[in-house]
Amino acid sequence: MKVLIITYYWPPAGGSGVQRWLKFVKYLQEYGIDPVVYTVDNIRYPKEDKTLLDEVPENTKVLKHSIWEPADLLFWKKKKSQKGGISNASKNSFLSFIRGNFFIPDPKVFWVNSSVKFLQEYLNSNKVDVIISTGPPHSMHLIAQKLHKKNKLKWIADFRDPWTDLYYNKDFNERLFAKKKNKILEKSVLENADCVLTVSESLKKQFSLNASRVEVITNGFDNEIPSSEDTVLDKLFTISYIGLLPKQSNPKLFFKVLRKLCSQNENFKNDLKLNFIGDISDDVRKEVFKNKLEENTSFKGYVDHKKAIEYQSKAQVLLLLIPNTKKSKGILTGKLFEYLIAKRPILAIGPEDGDLAEIIRETDSGTLIDFSNHEKLSSEILKFYHQYKNGNLKVNSKNIGKYHRKELTKKLAFIIKSLHS
Repeated sequence: MKVLIITYYWPPAGGSGVQRWLKFVKYLQEYGIDPVVYTVDNIRYPKEDKTLLDEVPENTKVLKHSIWEPADLLFWKKKKSQKGGISNASKNSFLSFIRGNFFIPDPKVFWVNSSVKFLQEYLNSNKVDVIISTGPPHSMHLIAQKLHKKNKLKWIADFRDPWTDLYYNKDFNERLFAKKKNKILEKSVLENADCVLTVSESLKKQFSLNASRVEVITNGFDNEIPSSEDTVLDKLFTISYIGLLPKQSNPKLFFKVLRKLCSQNENFKNDLKLNFIGDISDDVRKEVFKNKLEENTSFKGYVDHKKAIEYQSKAQVLLLLIPNTKKSKGILTGKLFEYLIAKRPILAIGPEDGDLAEIIRETDSGTLIDFSNHEKLSSEILKFYHQYKNGNLKVNSKNIGKYHRKELTKKLAFIIKSLHS
């Protein structure tokens, strides 16, 4: 059985967007499914991680086609692609307006027609059983939809994030016509796909209003975590955040609490170290200085995936942040699952009745504090700190095996095969 996977993000792309389908492709053949990947040819991603190329199975067929990227003109220049990032991509209000109202659903829309033509030529001489598209960017779904209709092939549309309800959409200052067009496109994809995949139960509920079949496959972890015998924990009381940190996740309350604790306890101040590893919004950096925490804070910048795994394995506490937006309950960052296997206590800030809170409780992997609960946040940080001082800061997470990438791929394979049963 053969599947055609349409994805914008593929190694050497770095960041969270590439992980989900890279790992699915890694394991699909073990379940009797042969993946063919279609991706861009001439692109330099805003973040690159060439170590991920080693995880692509040698016999994987990868089709590539060139793309014109207006995003290069809007948000970053190619020669600076490794220095920039997307955490500040919507910083310029004028460019964000252009992005939101003239490139619908996203700047990759210019790749749709040429991709359909390219892939149709491939399909004319190669048998494929199922087409899979993954977004964002959601233009990938438009490519798949055209091929689905023309070839009467089964189609799975994977939503790693929402479309019209994506948390940073408001930065684009969309006019009514743009919002309407996006809703029409999204609804058409949801209604016409044979199956919609997504990453959380809340998003499943949302998409089920238009889609006839919605399945949840969360993100997960793989085998990259160093053994506990090889891991030496940081000597200081490190609270580490690893990954993309946009302004919508800027933890202002967290910094205020730390400032107060530092002013009340000199030992705490001397022991505290904040590590931010990855693409971090400038708003976060400003908040650090505003709260006089710069001496306790280190911004490491973007590192490859293997190095990121090392940082999270040796941290005393892992910080997990959910964007404080209207529909935050359904947001499950991919980093959560790597945090789980790192076996370090998770300090999460997000909605207490969301999908993240449920997983934290189910796995007994840490604590979650609501966005505005100052007292609880302060007490939980102090609890972790006292455990650190006593040499017993640890976590015994449970029920995490089902989040291994291989187990998740097994579920995906079942869904793919069910379309032909």
